[in-house]
Amino acid sequence: MKKLLLILFIISSFNSKGAIHQIQVWNGYMQFLPPNNIIVQLGDTIQWIPLDPPTMTHTITSDNIPVGAVPFDQVWQLPADTFFQYIPQVTGLYQYVCTPHIPNGMIGEFTVVNGTTSQKTYVPDDNFEAYLEANGMGDGIALNDSIFTSGIDSVDQLSLSNQNISNLIGIEDFTLLRELQCFGNNITSLDMSNNLVLEELYCDNNQIVFLNIANNTLLKSLGCRWNTLVSIDVTSNLLLEELNIPGNQLTSIDISNNVNLGELVINNNLISALDVSNNSWLATLTCDTNQLTSLDVSDLWGLDEFSCSNNSLTILDLRNGANADISYFDCSDNQSLSCIDVDNANWATTNWTVVNGSIDALQYFSTNCSGTTNIQEQTTNKELLKVTDLLGRETKSTKNKILFYIYDDGTVEKKIIIE
Repeated sequence: MKKLLLILFIISSFNSKGAIHQIQVWNGYMQFLPPNNIIVQLGDTIQWIPLDPPTMTHTITSDNIPVGAVPFDQVWQLPADTFFQYIPQVTGLYQYVCTPHIPNGMIGEFTVVNGTTSQKTYVPDDNFEAYLEANGMGDGIALNDSIFTSGIDSVDQLSLSNQNISNLIGIEDFTLLRELQCFGNNITSLDMSNNLVLEELYCDNNQIVFLNIANNTLLKSLGCRWNTLVSIDVTSNLLLEELNIPGNQLTSIDISNNVNLGELVINNNLISALDVSNNSWLATLTCDTNQLTSLDVSDLWGLDEFSCSNNSLTILDLRNGANADISYFDCSDNQSLSCIDVDNANWATTNWTVVNGSIDALQYFSTNCSGTTNIQEQTTNKELLKVTDLLGRETKSTKNKILFYIYDDGTVEKKIIIE
């Protein structure tokens, strides 16, 4: 049996007595389009008209309306050649239902405001304003650079992605906003200082130079990939768990206060130093293609994915006590890095190889790189387990070739015997 559909299309026309807002009633699948966010001025007319003849009896019945407002209860049935009008005289939220079809979701609502006193929010970007108008968060007037604040101050999630927006002025009045998605626009500056309950912000693929999140103390996830940030301050975002800011122009970053970080992605920046000693919860660390010269991740006991390729590393300390738990490791393309400190050199040599892309050909592992040199003599009492070439293949001692000597105490020595 074909279900009943009640869809609300808001069509505003104007006369000397104010605006008439038409709501069309349509048989079909029992839902509203849009279900809410209909804003009218005090004294305007709400007019319900048939889109097609009803096949069953419906009602337009006030359910929850402001104190002092006149209730309404209109039976809607064949012949449906007339319309029902209601002129609200009290501001506030009006909710109405089709009594026989409440279980099917046949409900609607509209908000009445006083245009002489209702607060407006300035929205100068035409595309931002057009999006808000099209989604029931405007003031009913296209391209007038303003919307009703009452239509946005309770919104908790907003998706503005790929709308060709250049300016988000007006976002400050979304005071209950918890999640904002605005990736794929042309935004250059983003100030979230008034959005105090914000928890998630995704502003990837814009042209952002300035980002203010200093007041967003509840922020847990930030994605600002592929912008033009030259600096970022996350020192007040103590609850931050995910920080994804690759593809910017950052030269430094302070994450010493972000002790809850589980994911840090900062590849393709200009960062020359990185201190993660306070970030022991990090499970993912991606810092490829920067200007790092040394990196100590020995405090990251929960590390699962670690990539630091294409830097200028000379020192890498990976002795976190849990090397075997790391599922992905890549430190290739660090031409000045030879010895890598690890938990167990024998295990690392077997599992992280040139063949699987983890290391460069001239890199090797040791449990104490500071106590070894590239060419050294065996002076301690330990047993040689095997000798491997640069590709990790076991071989016999050969002159004039770089070889790795792996011992039973976990140490690895890089040797070349010159004839």
